[in-house]
Amino acid sequence: MIDGDASRDWFNLPLERRPPLAADRDDGRVAVITGASSGIGAATARRLAADGLRVVLLARRADRIQALAAELGLRALAIRADVTDRDSLVAAAERVQHEFGRTEILINNAAAMARGLFTSEQREVYRQMVETNLLGAMTTTEVFLPQLRAGGGDLVNISSVASRSVRAGIAVYAATKFGLNGWSEVLRQELQPDVRVIVIEPGGVATEPEDELFEPYPLLPVDQVAEIISFCVSRPRTVSINEVLVRPTGQPH
Repeated sequence: MIDGDASRDWFNLPLERRPPLAADRDDGRVAVITGASSGIGAATARRLAADGLRVVLLARRADRIQALAAELGLRALAIRADVTDRDSLVAAAERVQHEFGRTEILINNAAAMARGLFTSEQREVYRQMVETNLLGAMTTTEVFLPQLRAGGGDLVNISSVASRSVRAGIAVYAATKFGLNGWSEVLRQELQPDVRVIVIEPGGVATEPEDELFEPYPLLPVDQVAEIISFCVSRPRTVSINEVLVRPTGQPH
């Protein structure tokens, strides 16, 4: 097991030279990741697969997750699913149960974001954000929770710095992330010790190339967020890292 000073040294190694954090065991855990077609979701799939986990990629864009699964090989399974469509999630959970036997880690990463001042003209966009960011995470968790409970699992909810620090132009997005944090804290109390609940709150992240156009400071690379997720889920079951706020150095808000 890598811990203490060795853990700090691990983060200083180039990505291709890093051993799995749990290098003393063959990690056969199964991680289900929503929104796995790009950004933090895809980066987390790569990181966890490198750590020895099996990863299930859920997203609407089937071509992207199939390409990622082909890249990762036998450790990955791509399933087209939409977090706003419960039937597709139920089908995905049944397939995971059939092919892998269980889910030990669920990462609620799927999210939608639109910028702009609050107006009635954007009501459909607002509804999509609420249904994806908040209700989507709730529905996915509800569907996969029996599997998480069965073997002692981890529920990882990808929130945002916008759950703490707000600014004009992201009213509904911030509302979904505030809601996600409150819901996660209640689940932490309800599900412990069987399921650990972990909330990751990234600041500015370069999930798509155009993201750099919106901020005057360098954004976090997605693989650095993925490393934090990997670290949290690799801790011994006696340790629960419940909340991580991570900003790029230089982010003012």
